[in-house]
Amino acid sequence: MTKTYQLVGIGNAVVDVIAQCDDSFLDHMGIEKGIMQLVERERSEVLFAAMKERVQTPGGSVANTIAGAGALGLRSAFIGRVHDDAIGRFYAKTMQDEGVDFVNAPVAEGELPTSRTMIFVSPDGERSMNTYLGISSELSSEDVPATVAERSQIMFLEGYLFDKDKGKTAFMEAARDCTRGGGKAGIAISDPFCVERHRDDFLRLIEHDLDFVLGNEDEIRSLFETDDLEEALAKTAAICPLVVCTRSGDGVTVVSEAGRIDVPVTKVVPVDATGAGDQFAAGFLYGLATSRDLETCARMGNACAAEVISHIGPRPQTDMRAVLRSAGLLDG
Repeated sequence: MTKTYQLVGIGNAVVDVIAQCDDSFLDHMGIEKGIMQLVERERSEVLFAAMKERVQTPGGSVANTIAGAGALGLRSAFIGRVHDDAIGRFYAKTMQDEGVDFVNAPVAEGELPTSRTMIFVSPDGERSMNTYLGISSELSSEDVPATVAERSQIMFLEGYLFDKDKGKTAFMEAARDCTRGGGKAGIAISDPFCVERHRDDFLRLIEHDLDFVLGNEDEIRSLFETDDLEEALAKTAAICPLVVCTRSGDGVTVVSEAGRIDVPVTKVVPVDATGAGDQFAAGFLYGLATSRDLETCARMGNACAAEVISHIGPRPQTDMRAVLRSAGLLDG
């Protein structure tokens, strides 16, 4: 079957609103440092009003990955829900302008606004995210055309959408449609707290419907409720053909049916860690979609992550193909 898209993502369509702050501000506002917290609409309005020198950009973990992969040249699409309001139209248009097909038109009916995340970046580069899910949390099977899933070479799913049953159902159906069409489906674990809420569902999906899983150390460990990363990697690899674990400054571990690969990184102090994992996934999946070996895929992921942590914001600000060429990972 001819593939319309090399990579399709399903996830929260969230406008990221980013501002720098110090730790005392976080304490004053009652913001827990370094994690993602879900907030209600009223709380989101308070936090938004407290932000200074805001930078606004389309976001959402998997959406960032798809945008990064599109910047590298993959035929890409994103499936998510936005309201037909100002920031929803901004979101859809910007994705299209970045070369990514935004499959779903903005929704005119209903009262829930477009989702947004207030991201506070502290001096050490840590980001503290406060997300109001809004309309994106209503994604269901009706939003995922089977024809798109079946014609996808790679389908990438966002764990955050597991918070509603209809999101879980949409995931399972999309993964099965993709694999039935000869493609590969995988998931971004998204957050340890997300795993804690949905561990059994995550594990069933990984074991029975997915071809790969991407997560950081904390996320991989949380799957099996262990502090031992090696144990968690072994158990995850036992139920999934490809496991990719990012380990911050300690590099990346890739476990496949062919064995294990550890790929180092050059340690740097990030300007802003927002989007590091998302852009690692973009580079890795670009390599996977273009039939690179797994070590090269990981090195591509590292190069993309290094670019995004060098500036404020979760998406590339440079010619990413040039970045890969300068790293010796891409010809021409």
